[in-house]
Amino acid sequence: MILAGDVGGTKVHLALFDFVNGKLKHTRDKIYPAREYTGLEEIVRQFMGGDSASSACFGVPGPVREGRLRLTNLPWTLDSRELAAHLRLDYVFLINDLEANGYGIAELEASQIYTLSEGDASQTGNRALISAGTGLGQSFMVWDGRHHKPYPSEGGHCDFAPRNEDEMDLLRYLRQKYNGRISFERVVSGQGFMNIYEFLRDVRGMDEPLWLAERLTHEDPNAVITELAMAAKSEICEKTTDMFVSAYGAEAGNLALKVLAVGGLYVGGGIAPRILEKLKDGTFMKAFIDKGRLSQLLVNTPVRVILESRTALIGAAAYAEGRAAELSGISPRAASIRF
Repeated sequence: MILAGDVGGTKVHLALFDFVNGKLKHTRDKIYPAREYTGLEEIVRQFMGGDSASSACFGVPGPVREGRLRLTNLPWTLDSRELAAHLRLDYVFLINDLEANGYGIAELEASQIYTLSEGDASQTGNRALISAGTGLGQSFMVWDGRHHKPYPSEGGHCDFAPRNEDEMDLLRYLRQKYNGRISFERVVSGQGFMNIYEFLRDVRGMDEPLWLAERLTHEDPNAVITELAMAAKSEICEKTTDMFVSAYGAEAGNLALKVLAVGGLYVGGGIAPRILEKLKDGTFMKAFIDKGRLSQLLVNTPVRVILESRTALIGAAAYAEGRAAELSGISPRAASIRF
């Protein structure tokens, strides 16, 4: 059995995988509210119960250095060697969460991906992954002639680059709100929805009915905004989602240019599947390809949306299997990952 984890600032998602006919098979999984626990070790012990695993891999937010990471949104420090010793696992690996998603892409079936733009599917080369959720994750997958090797990135924290008057005024508004520089993550992420919404309400003067204000107070505001936008029941929510998706597409195009992602740009994270119909209406792709003299390169780039919510877990399990096989010389399957 392999233990896989997707560790975030608000929740920890754990899963067990086994092998059936040489392929990874999901056994069970559970999500835990991270802030209710003292650390990852406590959550793993509760999840495992009487089960055992030979190896584990956890996708974590941020850069991992020599098997160690201090989380920015939780008072936890993770160390792969300590986890292996305390949990009595042969192998424990920590990798960036978007790196884990990158490994997971190779394991997905066609039904778990939606093609937003075919591009030129005959192209072979680097891939890129952008993932809006609690934050804005980015990674890239370098083509070595045989395999795509994922690499982590913190590109979501790069400076937000406004492209029109609305976004210029949004930047000014956010600079005042946060008293300093603004990253793309402030706009394209879960917090981005409320940032854009409040800008439209407070600066643009768009109407916020009392019933909407009450719903935003008592429910998940992002869920409310996207629900009403998708159902065309609120002008301010529709405008919020339009601006969000346009900025998302623009930064996805920036990433594709930076790594020459001719092999495809993948859109991951929890937000994209919830607003898939909006992603289909052309707003995302218009911003994605609007790159002046390099626009044709983006027209030819396939764009695909990941629908599988467990992609990071699948990737973490695949990584654990591949690395454990490399270190031990024993593999329950022909590992899909080569190191």
